[in-house]
Amino acid sequence: MLEQRFRLESRARRLRKKESLRRMLRETRLHEDMLVAPVFVKEGTKKVEAIEGMPGVYRYSIDELQGYLERLARVGVRSILLFGVPDEKDDQGSGAYAREGLVPRAIEAVRPNFPELVVMADVCLCEYTSHGHCGLLTGQEVDNDRTLPLLARAAVEYARAGADVVAPSAMMDGQVLAIRRALQEAGLDDTIVMGYSAKHASAFYKPFRNAAGSAPAFGDRRSYQMQPGNFREAMREIELDVKEGADIVMVKPALAYLDVISGARRKFDLPLAAYNVSGEYSMVKAAALNGWLDEKSAVYEILVGIRRAGADMIITYFAEDAARWLKEGW
Repeated sequence: MLEQRFRLESRARRLRKKESLRRMLRETRLHEDMLVAPVFVKEGTKKVEAIEGMPGVYRYSIDELQGYLERLARVGVRSILLFGVPDEKDDQGSGAYAREGLVPRAIEAVRPNFPELVVMADVCLCEYTSHGHCGLLTGQEVDNDRTLPLLARAAVEYARAGADVVAPSAMMDGQVLAIRRALQEAGLDDTIVMGYSAKHASAFYKPFRNAAGSAPAFGDRRSYQMQPGNFREAMREIELDVKEGADIVMVKPALAYLDVISGARRKFDLPLAAYNVSGEYSMVKAAALNGWLDEKSAVYEILVGIRRAGADMIITYFAEDAARWLKEGW
């Protein structure tokens, strides 16, 4: 039987015929300008420490951080998010807001050599507390209101050191407002506040907690981080941050929360960040190292999916590689 041919009025495949057409008609595009690289900085000198469970990600002493930032600059990554990994901790998390703390020193060290770099500083106590929780404790409970002044002090110190953006991640009620007021009182009105507005209690944070040494010593963080199933609550959390003075809002994690990113994009006009978190990074790296998937192709689909959902900026441990692949014609 002869193959029957039909004359179709519309053929979608016409638009996919060759690569130049596909690139011209691509609806959602990635650019290195929208990538933010998380950076772990630690005490000491001449230290570059591999992070277990996060192949290709390292902790850097301040002097070694310079070389990494130069690599990022060469591929076009112009924004970083700093996390401090201190040697010493206490129950007050005092290293987070110390004037001579690790993050302020790191910012002051890199700012002269990288004046155009957008420096974002995470604002939380978890890396600095001996108990690993994101705020001060009263008994076994995280005390929201006692924590707020300390988050505000940390944000002011980071801004004074030269941070362009302070990013409260503790998920304390009122943290954006407390920081905004403290910045105003310190004459730092131009500092940008990026709220970790819809931050969910997630299994995908475990590699980060290994990297930052911030796993809670007891219990978990579900009493202050959002439960995964709540979309409407996520919208309320974001709205609260907007009302308190956030300049940028964030959804974290990204992959399991693409609907939250999309919903936030429809509802709010502020710049929207999405955090492609450590566990999302590690599962791709593990699969790629085992030959189970092609890393470059998988990363493209993940990042373009986050972008398509509505994110304006993507915080990702793939930032350096992704920017290089973009330059190569990804």
